[in-house]
Amino acid sequence: MSIYVGNLSYDVTDADLTSVFAEYGSVKRVQLPVDRETGRMRGFGFVEMGADSEETVAIEALDGAEWMGRDLKVNKAKPREDRGSDNRSGRNFSRSY
Repeated sequence: MSIYVGNLSYDVTDADLTSVFAEYGSVKRVQLPVDRETGRMRGFGFVEMGADSEETVAIEALDGAEWMGRDLKVNKAKPREDRGSDNRSGRNFSRSY
């Protein structure tokens, strides 16, 4: 399982997030998504820890905690929704000739 970490400062690095979560157990992986167009961090990330019990302790300790001037939003990550090839405008641009 993975932990969602929201409301992050745009200056946060993988190493910063790793060091905070390492206080609650072993950190297996940290992901900080960036905007495709600007290359700027998007203000949220994901952390995977060694055990579910470590994740639970980290979530309880860090959800709502102030870090780098922001109140963190920390919870279990939800599975990514499959967006498919659906067009948000509701229009179908494919044509059959």
